[in-house]
Amino acid sequence: MAGGGRGSGRPAKKKSPTKGTGGNVRRGLEGKGATPPAHMRHWYKDKARTQRVEREERTGKSPSSRPPARAKRGEDAPEYIGGRNPVVEALRAGVPASTLYVATRIDNDDRVKESMRIAADRGIAMLEVGREKLDRLTEGGIHQGLALQIPPYDYAHPDDLVAIAQDAAEVPLIVALDGVTDPRNLGAIARSATAFGAHGLVVPSRRSAGVTGGAWKTSAGTLATLTVARAANLTATLREYREAGLFVIGLDGEGTVDLADANLLGDPLVVVVGSEGKGLSRLVREACDLVVRIPMNAAAESLNAGVAAGIALYEVSRHRKR
Repeated sequence: MAGGGRGSGRPAKKKSPTKGTGGNVRRGLEGKGATPPAHMRHWYKDKARTQRVEREERTGKSPSSRPPARAKRGEDAPEYIGGRNPVVEALRAGVPASTLYVATRIDNDDRVKESMRIAADRGIAMLEVGREKLDRLTEGGIHQGLALQIPPYDYAHPDDLVAIAQDAAEVPLIVALDGVTDPRNLGAIARSATAFGAHGLVVPSRRSAGVTGGAWKTSAGTLATLTVARAANLTATLREYREAGLFVIGLDGEGTVDLADANLLGDPLVVVVGSEGKGLSRLVREACDLVVRIPMNAAAESLNAGVAAGIALYEVSRHRKR
């Protein structure tokens, strides 16, 4: 029989004694105690940095290749209107502008040609730039190879809107925005306000949309003829309007009276439009003489702020023309 062992007749090898661990196993089972706080784990940041560098080397991406963070636009920064229709409409309306940016190798349709002609007639500078620069100026918006730079909006004082109505010998009609943060809604409301004879808009200076490029674009140039005032405190401004003889009605889905049944529409009026989600704030609601609702089917929980303002202003205009 091949091999050793008991059957081979050879003596079995004597096993040597097992070497001990010196207590390492026992100490390992005892645990290492509580995890030290982050500021004491000096190796953690180094390890994370090493892993990040290795990952960037594998993917070929470095920190410098990442898109830069968008800088917060200051109040004194210029605004940009992008898109062929919005640009030509703004130029037709006489919107104050400083520069017209035109993409290289743009196909010159009638809107581009008219925009360039108006800019030349008004002495507005024209620059030919790449589409990448237009993308940056319009912050990724649709520009169709055309963008218009406009200066920061020069807001009026809320009292100026009453003076505008008095100078025109008309019954004041003012629109105030409470919590409307989308510039497109502001632009749409400005368009309706111009269409139905309002004398201006009032926007709060905080937590509210302002006259930006998006608002200019949605307004289709009507912001060039409609005055927008800024209020440091909207509730206080509404009280001052009431002291000046104006009535204040608020639009809210939980209003107590239907809009068509309100008996104040022919009087000097401030129409307050709340946000679509939250409606009117508590303090603004308390500053209103009347809170009205727009009747609608139960399937529609609420209306967009721009749509609600358009309906309300149409009803006011219809009532005053009777």
